[in-house]
Amino acid sequence: MADGKLQSVRLLFVEKVSKEMINQLLDSLLEDGVLNDGEKDSIIEENNTKNNKARALIDAVRRKGDESSRKMIAHIQKKDPTLYSELGLSDVEPAQTNAQFPVGTKSFSIEEFWRSKQNDPDVYKVTKTSQKNRVALLITNIRFSDARMNRKGAEVDHENMERQLSSLGYEVVTYTDLTGEGMNKAFIRFAKHPKLSETDSVVVVVMSHGKLGAVLGVNHSDMDCDEFPINNIYTHLGSENCPALLDKPKIIIIQACRGGEGGSVFVSDDVSQPVGEQGWDEDTLRLVHKEKDFISLLSCTPDTVSYRHTYQGSLLIQYFDDQCNNSANKDHIQELFRKVMRRFEDFKLQEKRQMATIDRSTLLKHFYFFPGL
Repeated sequence: MADGKLQSVRLLFVEKVSKEMINQLLDSLLEDGVLNDGEKDSIIEENNTKNNKARALIDAVRRKGDESSRKMIAHIQKKDPTLYSELGLSDVEPAQTNAQFPVGTKSFSIEEFWRSKQNDPDVYKVTKTSQKNRVALLITNIRFSDARMNRKGAEVDHENMERQLSSLGYEVVTYTDLTGEGMNKAFIRFAKHPKLSETDSVVVVVMSHGKLGAVLGVNHSDMDCDEFPINNIYTHLGSENCPALLDKPKIIIIQACRGGEGGSVFVSDDVSQPVGEQGWDEDTLRLVHKEKDFISLLSCTPDTVSYRHTYQGSLLIQYFDDQCNNSANKDHIQELFRKVMRRFEDFKLQEKRQMATIDRSTLLKHFYFFPGL
């Protein structure tokens, strides 16, 4: 694995890499999407020696996984063949570009991969026309009426998510600093967007402070309960109020706390699982399902907090951005979300823990972004 290879040459890389080479790698990895602006600036500004910058760079890329590590190795080979040889990196297979990637024993382009899925009954239909009509909604609350609640680093999240959604083919409708009522009105307007009848999917991203079941508006305080119920998303975009999205994937990403508890707990080795009743209820006939074809990725489990770096942005958005850069060309959305969740398994900062969760998933098929089709 390339990330393991970087780990094995870490000390030698720190010793031998030049300051100029570090800067070239930072620029190239930023262009590739392996690093974002906040990560690049952090490596430069928070490390005052060449060796410290080199350590921060190789560690940041290695933690992002095998594909990101391959891209860094490929840049070293191209930009400094001598360093590449001294590090002994020639036994690492080159990184695959977005245009070509392996499937089984063959190498497919995005278009060939898309064609292979066109008649698959387990895959949501994507056409070149529907991809051109994609639209997404991005709401980010950064500045609050109570300045103590301002979300430092949220600007980075907003920029990164807008860039990523655009690269996936979505026209992004953006809002910042909305009240709860303002968010509600934004969803009502979005549900009437003229492109929805032609799109193959929508992505909705909401980032703010939050509590269980709600996202907080910018006027929230001890005296003013300004909030937007998360359930309203499913109401506004569901079958009854938004028939244009019937049978189309609706992908929801919410970066917000869901309570005040920490995400870690001590457990014993012997955990028994209670068994609940398996009864069914409400035997009511419906012409269409009230809620279908949704999938949501929430930044944390119920009643717990989520974390945001004041320069690099939130963990959820960083991990989603990285995973899209690495595998949106070949993974369906359920697999992308699963890989994002796996990143949280390794997150550890003293006693702090966080685990993203998939919620209210009613997707009946796989949905692929097919970026660059």
